[in-house]
Amino acid sequence: MRKINLSNFQVATSETARDINRRILLNLIRTRQPISRADLARFSGLQRSTVSSITEQLISEQWITEGALGHAPRGRKPRFLHLNNERAGIIGVDVRPRLTTLALTDLNARILTQDSLPTPSDPQTFLKGLAERIQNMRRSQPQIYCEGIGVGLPGRVDPGTQRLVFAPNLGWQEVDIKQARTVDIKGPLEEATGIPVEVDNAANSCALFETWYGKHSEGVHDLIALTVSEGIGTGIIAGGELLRGATGLAAELGHVSLNEDGPVCRCGNRGCWEVYASNTAAVDYYTRITTAARSERNSQENGSAPTFDSLLRLCEQGDPKATEAIDRQAHYLGVGLAMLITGFAPSLIVVAGEVTRVWTRIDPIINRIIIEKCQQPSATRITPVDELAHPRLRGAIALILQKHFVAPSVA
Repeated sequence: MRKINLSNFQVATSETARDINRRILLNLIRTRQPISRADLARFSGLQRSTVSSITEQLISEQWITEGALGHAPRGRKPRFLHLNNERAGIIGVDVRPRLTTLALTDLNARILTQDSLPTPSDPQTFLKGLAERIQNMRRSQPQIYCEGIGVGLPGRVDPGTQRLVFAPNLGWQEVDIKQARTVDIKGPLEEATGIPVEVDNAANSCALFETWYGKHSEGVHDLIALTVSEGIGTGIIAGGELLRGATGLAAELGHVSLNEDGPVCRCGNRGCWEVYASNTAAVDYYTRITTAARSERNSQENGSAPTFDSLLRLCEQGDPKATEAIDRQAHYLGVGLAMLITGFAPSLIVVAGEVTRVWTRIDPIINRIIIEKCQQPSATRITPVDELAHPRLRGAIALILQKHFVAPSVA
């Protein structure tokens, strides 16, 4: 049940109905392509004249194109329609504290070309460098018309202004939610590129990725995307809609405190979930226990902290200290996942991040903790997302696609 907000509403007009019909047809073409106009009318229940009018508009806007002729027992042969992947595309940007990755995809989120750049500690330097890379990418694919740029960020974005308001792991001093300091990502990128930009939290975008492209989410209207990286992020789909809360900043569960006497988090709080379960936490723990072991042996070695990727390789090779660090991370992932299951009872939780490489090892640990912590038997499925599917990048693409494919709000 969705209550009409009588203090802020928009009445339905003929344009609203046409917009809804347009998005219905776009979704039918996306999911059933190639498809004829006659089949669009049959599946949608719309009049053939309405289907013809809308499809002609979509063709003129280069969203769809006509393909091969079909066979018909009599009469005019149907012309099949499909998304215009040869002429229309979207740029997705996945921002992480050390490295930013961007890709140009077609309308089916197939990656056409990809690039990356170091993430500077200054947002203005970052935006200038990112704009240059985007322009270079467009020049490399001049035949593609770019419909938009989606940017997934490791922090929270004000949905009204689309300004970055909370991003402790980025280390940008210009962002401080307590002092109301924010960074405008959308405005400078649109000005530099001339392309519409949508900005959101990376976990939210991963939830959208799962909704649009996920192999496990068909028919699912309640799911959580858990991103495990330098921090911990959660994007929540409830009742088919992204959960944002009164301020638009809901679901920042990586910064829920599990232990008020725990280590200090980058956000300033103590004992946050991410200081126990993130990639950074696993590397920090491994560094502590290996340093302690060297001290006990009176070793003169000056070991430097490994990357999380190298920690995973050590774990895969059977290194006992690396295995201990990964097992501890899995334990705390289970603690937090039990919290999500108890609080939201989703049908599905998808886990995105490099740690899924060792899923066969961490899955039993996670499930054991969930069984211990959850008071009621859980029907929630927990599944990893293949990192080769680039869920964060394709999630950024979904930020643009949803503007054209989701049902418009009328109240």
